Amino acid sequence: MANVVVIGTQWGDEGKGKIVDLLTAHASRVVRFQGGNNAGHTLVVNGQKSIFHLIPSGILYPDKRCLIGNGVVVDPEVLLDEIKGLGERGIQVGPERLGLSERAHIIMPYHKAIDIAREQAKGSSKIGTTGRGIGPCYEDKIARVGIRAVDLTEPDVLEEKIIHNLREKNFYLANFLGAEPLEPPPIVERYRSLSSELAPYIVDVSAELDEASRENVSILFEGAQGTHLDVDHGTYPFVTSSNPVAATACVGAGIGPQALDSIVGIVKAYTTRVGSGPFVSELDDEIGTYLQERGQEFGATTGRPRRCGWLDMLVVSYATRVNGTTHLAITKLDVLTGLDPVCLCTAYDCKGERLHSMPTKLSTLNACKPVYEEMGGWKEDISEARALEELPKNARVYVKRIEELAGIPISIVSVGSDRKQTIVCTNPFDS
Repeated sequence: MANVVVIGTQWGDEGKGKIVDLLTAHASRVVRFQGGNNAGHTLVVNGQKSIFHLIPSGILYPDKRCLIGNGVVVDPEVLLDEIKGLGERGIQVGPERLGLSERAHIIMPYHKAIDIAREQAKGSSKIGTTGRGIGPCYEDKIARVGIRAVDLTEPDVLEEKIIHNLREKNFYLANFLGAEPLEPPPIVERYRSLSSELAPYIVDVSAELDEASRENVSILFEGAQGTHLDVDHGTYPFVTSSNPVAATACVGAGIGPQALDSIVGIVKAYTTRVGSGPFVSELDDEIGTYLQERGQEFGATTGRPRRCGWLDMLVVSYATRVNGTTHLAITKLDVLTGLDPVCLCTAYDCKGERLHSMPTKLSTLNACKPVYEEMGGWKEDISEARALEELPKNARVYVKRIEELAGIPISIVSVGSDRKQTIVCTNPFDS
């Protein structure tokens, strides 16, 4: 059986949660491999909405094992709240259903305090961080002073690391950022309490995945955010602090690259992004408002309204290259219903020069104007379509044009928010 990676090709919020939920039916393990609770995956199954920030989207299948890899930074309180919230809905998530990598780094209160204070200090030049402590946690990981899940199982080690880290963090908070310092005892006490609740979930995810591979069962790797928020490949510095690209599935889960068979790139039928940063095809008009309202484009994590625009194929093409994408999944095609014409951005105009790939320099990118290809729209309700042939002609032409420009076959088309409202052309697990 094949192993499949699901990644976002834009700035996140492409609808990865729904596609992961759909593909979970064909997998034995579902693994989240990067990011933190700054991401939110929204699923609608039989009309009931679920939002997950840390637990993999596959948790709604009672017979699937979900894992949080070492590449994820974990806020213990958020994770335990998600587990509790599912339990209140009758979905029991015990250690037999969910595992947390012992190597995953833990978000601490001082990470969140630094994140918030830094953003406030930047004023109008702020990046748009969620303030969840994600970036500062990754910083500590690279600086080799991070606290890992395995440290939660050793109370003395945990206390020593908290006290040691707070000496530096408090100096930085108070003397540079002008924020209040934090006292060690309440943090030590709180995290010791959290440790006892989380300990049963802490496992060696890498070893478990190796065993699954030897048993020849399928694994689904779930990324967060999107390619253009990647700290290396995104619109830096308006990016996240991890690598949401497909190659990170190996690093963030502890498995070799030979295990990856199919890479599914999720493409929203239009483009959105949250926070600051360049956005060439952004629409500051009634069409942008239409997309935002009809698409319910408000952040699952923060509630912030998303900026909206026409689908930018330079964004998608870049993502297919750096991810080695083998399949595309188009989401929210139904949101475009009622618009005529619909447009695709197929090039940029930069002061009279035609560009066919995204520039790295922000000054150049900010100077770019979109070059659009106009296509006919459609008014028919497409939410009941279950095959491409059932879509209106213009919708089929639009989907086909995306496939041609990306150079990647379209595997899945979503025509509504519910799991059932999906057209499956090919199954990535069959590759």
